[in-house]
Amino acid sequence: MKNLTLINDDCLRALKNIPDNSVDLIVTDPPYFQVKKDAWDNQWPNVEAFLSWLDDVNTELWRVLKPSGTLYLFCGSKLASDTELLMRQRFNVLSHIVWAKPNGPWRRMHKEDLRTFFPSTERIIMCEHYGSEGYAKGASSYHKKCTSLKQEVFAPLINYFKHAKETAGITSKQINAATGTQMASHWFSASQWKLPNEAQYRALQALFKSALTPLTQSYLQLEKQRIELGTQYGELVKSHDELKAEYARLRRPFTVTKEVPYTDVWTFAPVQYYPGKHPCEKPAALLEHVINSSSRENEVVLDCFMGSGSTGRAVLKLNRQFIGIEMDSAIFKQAESFISR
Repeated sequence: MKNLTLINDDCLRALKNIPDNSVDLIVTDPPYFQVKKDAWDNQWPNVEAFLSWLDDVNTELWRVLKPSGTLYLFCGSKLASDTELLMRQRFNVLSHIVWAKPNGPWRRMHKEDLRTFFPSTERIIMCEHYGSEGYAKGASSYHKKCTSLKQEVFAPLINYFKHAKETAGITSKQINAATGTQMASHWFSASQWKLPNEAQYRALQALFKSALTPLTQSYLQLEKQRIELGTQYGELVKSHDELKAEYARLRRPFTVTKEVPYTDVWTFAPVQYYPGKHPCEKPAALLEHVINSSSRENEVVLDCFMGSGSTGRAVLKLNRQFIGIEMDSAIFKQAESFISR
């Protein structure tokens, strides 16, 4: 199937064959250690050995994830703190998401027999590369180039305002008080420069006149100059369209709206039991939310603990490319069939 690569192998061995910086999004659900009775969740003698193994996995995930990529790693509540600290050794942790399930086996528990609070949540650690700050490391920054270009083009106006302020010795506090704004830093410095509106400019003229350093140009003169320079600036920016498109591609994607979960507490209902259900299957709505939020169409999504194949199915539904890795042959065949349906 197009856009689909499924690998039946140990995750560490399979990951070593994936090229550096080739994956846009990683969504994966490794063993939680001694949460399930299955052998795959009890193959380490202690927590330290489990975390050491998980760090080996993280090393490979760090290598294959693009500089602008995002990693979502599921973990159990018991080792959530240990897992987050481990992730911080290699990644910048953006969010520690709490998946608070609205229903589950605790409803059938005899509450009086409990000796601690029942773990009704799972956690999702969302990470990016250190130093990327949402942008590809080492990439040419369109934003910085446009800021520099804007300062260069509007230099005559910027210098006009800066010179008047410096000569008059008027403070930003006085300017803000006279105009009823907090815009002094925008009008009288190159950083994020803006032209005041006509009423604000008249207030500035009155203030500077009292300081014997009047702003002599009329507002119409300034507005005419701003329009002329703005046209020049617009033409220059237009010539950077190709660079702008490159910049957008290199930035770490993240898109949410008020219609979807945008806080770090999620309440997706867990997958209900059905014959042949994988014990760790994640709900399609949750996976689709992650994929939509942190990737674009046609990008590459990796799940190196594929399990049921639910991630792969969500990825293909949303028109992305999927790489899935699963060690267990029987589970792999089930996932292969599930994804291909």
